[in-house]
Amino acid sequence: MSFRRPHLLGLAGLEAEEIGDLLDRADSFWEAAGTPGWRATKSPATARLSAVNLILEPSTRTRCSFEIAEQRLGIEHLSVGDERLSLIKGETLVDTGRTLRAMGVNVFIVRHPEVGAPARLSEELPGAHIVNAGDGTGEHPTQGLLDLLVLRRRWGSLGGRRIVIVGDVLHSRVARSCVHGLAALGATTVLCGPRHLQPEAGGWPGSSVAEDLDDALAGADAVMALRIQRERFTAGEALPERAAYRERFGLTMERARRLPSETLILHPGPFNRDVEIDGEVIDGGRTEVWTQVRAGVAVRMATLTALGEALEASSVETGAPAGAWARA
Repeated sequence: MSFRRPHLLGLAGLEAEEIGDLLDRADSFWEAAGTPGWRATKSPATARLSAVNLILEPSTRTRCSFEIAEQRLGIEHLSVGDERLSLIKGETLVDTGRTLRAMGVNVFIVRHPEVGAPARLSEELPGAHIVNAGDGTGEHPTQGLLDLLVLRRRWGSLGGRRIVIVGDVLHSRVARSCVHGLAALGATTVLCGPRHLQPEAGGWPGSSVAEDLDDALAGADAVMALRIQRERFTAGEALPERAAYRERFGLTMERARRLPSETLILHPGPFNRDVEIDGEVIDGGRTEVWTQVRAGVAVRMATLTALGEALEASSVETGAPAGAWARA
């Protein structure tokens, strides 16, 4: 089953075959993702796309990788944050979307602090494609896909693998997308960290919760560290003390040395050195953090190409002009 949806709002609900199709596409762009100045031969599908990157929260990896992906595919694009939009004057997100839609924009890459904001745009902008680039504590599907890509390129298959995700899972959209994708592909996850930063297992398929990192790491095929997302804490919510957190839940150099050499270490970034992961672990070449960054370009190229092909197929089937198809 190929990915033929008009939007990518999350990995929850996607079939394994759809995820596999996106990963296969990303694999085909692996060399392009790491080659400066690479340019695709423009295809009819991507030629019809006009993209805006609405990045309404701080971002380096996601924003830059989408921009590079668009450039390498030859897609017309622009990037704006809320400081450059009429949102600061009181305009709604939907009205901003409608304004850009009237200019011919048909792909919206949306990072927003509110859960559900990209989905709301998908309901209000007929004919547009929406990609969720992170919505509050909701999902971050392209980040989940790039993590899956790194693991699949190393292992070939994720079936039967066990991955530990340690840190602030409760506030992590990265973890949520990862868990849904891993479960779809047959892997299990162990969610580890301070109890008040762990979700209930319900709604997190194929996962269990642990509070002892050293026990959780025994037999793990991979471990992913997450930062404490201070910006998502509510008033009165307790922040962990840095030194105590590192001792109990940090991927220290001592813990990294105890892991088998084949155990993969990941971090979605940005990382707080010597808190959730030691700088020595990052700089020692043991982690996959830079491979993950490269995978991000490949996955975003794959996503844009898939959306373009879905648009082209819909236009052929309906006889409608590109971008004029019905709301999903």
